[in-house]
Amino acid sequence: MRRTGSGSAPPYLRIVREIERRIESGALQPGDRVPSIRQAAAQWGVATATAAKALDTLRRQGRVVAVPRVGTVVTEPAPAPAPRSGAGAGAGAGAGAGAGAGARAGTGAGRARRERRAAATGRNDERERVVRAAIVLADAQGFEAVSMRGIAATLGIPTMSLYGVLRGKEELAALMADTVFGELELPRTPPPGWRAHLELAARLQWRLCLRHPWLPRLMSLTHPQPLPNMLAFGRWGMSGILGLGLDPGTARIMWWAVANHVRGTATNLEAQRDAEQHTGLSPDQWYTAHLPSLQSALSTRAAPIDDRLDFDLTAFFEAGLRLLLDGAAVQIGRQHRP
Repeated sequence: MRRTGSGSAPPYLRIVREIERRIESGALQPGDRVPSIRQAAAQWGVATATAAKALDTLRRQGRVVAVPRVGTVVTEPAPAPAPRSGAGAGAGAGAGAGAGAGARAGTGAGRARRERRAAATGRNDERERVVRAAIVLADAQGFEAVSMRGIAATLGIPTMSLYGVLRGKEELAALMADTVFGELELPRTPPPGWRAHLELAARLQWRLCLRHPWLPRLMSLTHPQPLPNMLAFGRWGMSGILGLGLDPGTARIMWWAVANHVRGTATNLEAQRDAEQHTGLSPDQWYTAHLPSLQSALSTRAAPIDDRLDFDLTAFFEAGLRLLLDGAAVQIGRQHRP
């Protein structure tokens, strides 16, 4: 079929050919999202109906597929056709099917249940394998490096196969966070006293963030994820102050303040790693290099800045935790009912 020049082609066909070109050049890989209808309409300056027709054409050609809650993504290349088997093989298969029909009649329901259980187990195992691979990738390169394509390459599987076990990166991120919270070993018998309990909870969370610097960005104070391991940690942490006679609102805010102090401080871990890689300087070296400017802008007689500044995030976390719990002790003293 002869192609017309791009200038004389219908608008929807120009979009089709451009997306085809991106796929063939490798700019768009299997599993990558293509522009949505609105994005395509804005990018090519056409009506949304024209953009919709272009994407529908690509879908009918098998170049893209719509994935629920993800968008329209590039499909895997079609596999090469398998060689045709001989007539004898086909006849044997037909005979085998006929012979097995009677046996299946009595056990079909039970077999179907077993197959469904096996499929669910296999799906869960595959999802865990994908989540673990994403965690390893994020630990090594940061969360920005986590993508469906990158995980698929690590596991040596087609990118599109991941959408059979996960709805997309949003679900993957939630499962990554919950999985690493499952690494925590929470003592059945917590240390005595509310303060020791909260200190241990905060330090367990801090050490988890040190192992996984990407974790804080996946946690939210305003939109928390109701996931089992994260909820278990929250229940255990808050149990240290529930028996103090505080009103429920005060107890809840006190726990949230502690947990958010850890999260807020830990957001600097990934940024620190990125800055060190970019500048080649540790925090101490960075402060020393900028000491004259800091002294000029911030130093006062009441609070002079020394010639050497030492900065350690763990020490800063511990200092902030002490200040926070000192304030909590005052509040508990006011509301505590023996």
